[in-house]
Amino acid sequence: MQATAKTARTAVPARPHAVNRAIADLRRGDVVLLHDGDAVALIQAAETIDDAGLARLMAWTGVAPSLATTRRRAVALDLAPAETGSASAVELKPSSVTATLLNELADPTMARQVSAQPIAVTDAPKHGLAAAAIELAKLARLLPATVLFPIDAKKGRDLARREGFIEVTAETVFEHRTVLARTLRRVTDARVPLADAEDTRIVAFRPDDGGVDHLAILIGEPRGPEPVLARIHSECFTGDLLGSLRCECGEQLRGAIKKIAEAGGGVVIYLAQEGRGIGLINKLRAYRLQDTGFDTVDANEQLGFDADERVYQPAAEILRQLGFDKVRLLTNNPDKITALAQHGIEVVREPHAFAPNNHNRAYLDTKATRSGHLF
Repeated sequence: MQATAKTARTAVPARPHAVNRAIADLRRGDVVLLHDGDAVALIQAAETIDDAGLARLMAWTGVAPSLATTRRRAVALDLAPAETGSASAVELKPSSVTATLLNELADPTMARQVSAQPIAVTDAPKHGLAAAAIELAKLARLLPATVLFPIDAKKGRDLARREGFIEVTAETVFEHRTVLARTLRRVTDARVPLADAEDTRIVAFRPDDGGVDHLAILIGEPRGPEPVLARIHSECFTGDLLGSLRCECGEQLRGAIKKIAEAGGGVVIYLAQEGRGIGLINKLRAYRLQDTGFDTVDANEQLGFDADERVYQPAAEILRQLGFDKVRLLTNNPDKITALAQHGIEVVREPHAFAPNNHNRAYLDTKATRSGHLF
C-alpha cells in the first residue's frame, strides 16, 4: 500500500469513471473506499497487501479484516463444504492476521508458510460489499480476493479525502461491464494488409471511460442482409503472438482470417479478454497449477474464478455498430452462441476445429468433456 507516500487526491463521487480509477488503484496496491448504502469498507487486493499496509489499515479502522473471496476459492481452501453462494466472507483471528497469510489465502501458487486458520466462513450477500469487492478485483485482473475493513461512513469519507482514496459504490461496480459495452464507440480505423487477407481494415473501439480497447478486423467488404462470416476471438498473448502449443488460439485466429478471406469477406471481433477473462498473469498462474495436475477448469477454480469469465456484450455491440445483426460464427463454444443470442445477434454456427498437438491434447479434451465445446 502506497497511499501515505503519495500526494493526496480529491475523492470523487461514485460513477463509472471512478470505477476505472479504482481498478487502477487496486492494481498498484492502493486502498479503495467501497460503500453499499450504509455499509462502508476500505478494501485492498489480498495479493498486494504487505505488513506495513495491513498495520495502517488496522490502525485506521480499529478492526481486524475479513477476506472477501469467491465461494470457489473458499471451497478450494477447504473452508467451505459446498458451493452454496457466489461470494464468501472469511473471518480471521486478529492475532493471526499477517500479510503473508492473506497473500497465501488468495494465491494457490504460493507455498504455504502460515498455518493459521480462519475463525469462520459465511456466505456473503450476492450484491453486497464483499461481492462488489471481488468483482472489482476481477475487473482489475487480479486474484478474486480482497481484504475488507468495515468502517463508519463519515470516518471512511474523511479518511478518503485525507489520504486520496477513490470512493465507489457497489452498484457502479456491478454495472461497470454493461456500461463499458454500451458506451463503446468507434475511435479510428486503418488499412492493414495481412498475410492471408490483404484486403483488411482494423477498426478500434473504446468505451467512454477510456478503458480497454477492442478491435474489429474487417476482411473484404462484408455486407448484409445475409449473415456475415465472423469469429469472436478473445486475445491470447501466448497463443496469438508467441505461437504457444498449450492452446489452439493462434491457429483459431489465423485460420479464421484465412477462411474469411477465402469466403470473400467477414469480420473477426478481437476482444481484450486474455485468459478467458482472467488476465495474462492469472492465466500464467493457471498454467502453473495445470503443470501440477489440475485441468484447465479446475486450475481456474483453484484460483477462485469460474471456468470462463468472458462476457460477449462488447462483441454484440461492435457487430451492431458495424451493421451486422446476423452472423455465421466460426466457433466450437456453445456459450458464445447463447451469449450473442441473448444480446440480439442471430447466430448460425460454423465449425472451427484444429488438430491437437502433444501439448494441448488434454486441454482440448477438457474443453469437450467439461465445457461442452463441439469438436
